[in-house]
Amino acid sequence: MKIPRYRDTRLFIDGEWRDGVEGKTIDVLDPATDEVIGTVAHATRGDLDAALAAVDKGFKVWGATSAFERSQLMRKAADILRERAGQIAVMMTREQGKPLDQAKGEVLAAADVIEWFAEEARRTYGQIIPGRVPGVMQMAIKLPVGPVAAFTPWNFPINQVVRKLSAALAAGCPIIVKAPEETPASPAELVRAFVDAGVPAGVVNLVYGVPAEISEYLIPHPVIRKISFTGSTPVGKHLAALAGQHMKLATMELGGHAPAIIFDDADLDTAVKIMAGSKFRNAGQVCVSPTRFLVQEGVYDKVVSDFTHAAKALKVGNGLEEGTQMGPLANERRIPALEELIQDAVDQGAELKTGGRRIGNKGNFFEPTVLSTVPKEARIMNEEPFGPVAVFSPFTTLDEAIYEANRLPFGLASYAFTGSADTANQLALRIEAGMTTINHNGLALPEVPFGGIKDSGYGTEGGSEAINAYLTTKFVTQMAE
Repeated sequence: MKIPRYRDTRLFIDGEWRDGVEGKTIDVLDPATDEVIGTVAHATRGDLDAALAAVDKGFKVWGATSAFERSQLMRKAADILRERAGQIAVMMTREQGKPLDQAKGEVLAAADVIEWFAEEARRTYGQIIPGRVPGVMQMAIKLPVGPVAAFTPWNFPINQVVRKLSAALAAGCPIIVKAPEETPASPAELVRAFVDAGVPAGVVNLVYGVPAEISEYLIPHPVIRKISFTGSTPVGKHLAALAGQHMKLATMELGGHAPAIIFDDADLDTAVKIMAGSKFRNAGQVCVSPTRFLVQEGVYDKVVSDFTHAAKALKVGNGLEEGTQMGPLANERRIPALEELIQDAVDQGAELKTGGRRIGNKGNFFEPTVLSTVPKEARIMNEEPFGPVAVFSPFTTLDEAIYEANRLPFGLASYAFTGSADTANQLALRIEAGMTTINHNGLALPEVPFGGIKDSGYGTEGGSEAINAYLTTKFVTQMAE
C-alpha cells in the first residue's frame, strides 16, 4: 500500500497550530521498525501560560454558546472525522503499532462518541422544585464547571482523548488536552476535525511535553476547574491528591487487572473466541483487557488448550501489513517488563504454554503468551501486565471464583461466561468492578458507563452520567413581588 507521509505534530493553542516557544521537539518512533518517523513540539512553561490564557478566554465564549449550537458543531466534527478515518488510521498505526483495521475502528468509534455527547449537550436538564409557600420559584440549573485539563495515554491515542474532549465541549467547558508524546499525530487529527468544524479559538487546546511538568503546573492553576486523567494507578493517585489539595473536580480512569471467569456450563467455544480476541487486541495494551483467566476445574484443560491454540494462530507483524492481527508493543520498555513477569511466574511453578519471548530484534514485537496454573503469589497475578499475556488458574466453586476476582485492589472491568441465570445474577451483584460483561463483550459503547472502583479510579466516561462531571448544579430561589 502507498503510505502517506507522517506529519510532524505541533501544539494547538488559541486557534493556532504552532511550535513551542523554546523550539524544542521530541522524536516519534515507529514501534514496528524502530525508525524515527517524525517529531512533536515540546511545550514548556510559556506555552502552558498561553494555553491557560486561551482556555480562560474560551470559557467566556463557549460557556455562553447555546447547547443547540454546541451540538451542531460537534456533529459536524464527527462527520469530518469519519471522512478522514482511513488517513488518520495509517498515522495511528505508524506511531502506535496496532493493526490498521483496529486503528480505523478506533477513529470511527470516536465519531460515535462525539455524536453521543452532541446529543447529551441538549439534555443537561435542571429541575423545578415545588416551593413551600405561594410565589416562591425554586430552580436547580446545570452550568459548565469551567476550563478542563485532560491527560491521556498512548494505548488508544484518539479514544482516550475523545471521551474527555466531547464531554467537556458538550457541557460548555473549554479544554487543554495533554496528549501522549509517543502517539501525537492521531490526537492532533481529532483536534483538527473540531477546528475544521468551526470550534472558536481558545476552546480546544493541545499540548505535549514532560507529563509531570505539565500536570503539576496545570492542575493547581486557578484557571483550571476540572481534571480528567487516564493512566496508571500510582500516577492517578498522585494527580488526584494534587487536585484534592486545590479542590478541583477529578475523573480518574486508572489501571485494572480484569478477571475472566469461565464456568463449566458456559459455551466454551464462544468464551475462548471472545476472550482471545479481547486479550490480544492492541497487543494486550488495554486497561480493560482480560488478564486473570479463572476457569472451573471440569473444563480447565480444554479451555487452556483451545486458548493456547488461538494464541499460536495469531499473525503478529507490522500493523500496515495485510492480515496482521497483532502489532508490536508501543514502546521498547514494555519488553523487559513482560519478560520479568513471565520468568517470575515460571520460577514459581507456572507452566508456559506458548510465547514468552520477544520476536526478532527489530521493532517491539512480542509473542502472544499463555501461562497455566499460575500461583497467586506470582507477580503477574497481582500486577497488571499490560501486554499480550493471559494467565490461567483453576477454581472449583462460585464463591472461590468471586473471592479471587475481588482479591486485588483493582476494580475496572470483569468478564464471565456461564449458562446459569442464577450464577450470572450473583456475578453481577458480587464482583467488585465498575463493569461486568457476561457471555459477550459489551464494554465501552458510548451510551454505557465506563469507569472503575477501588484503585481503578472513580467517575464514568460513558453513558448518561458522564457529562455530569463537567457540570455544576446551581440552586436559584426567587419570590415574586
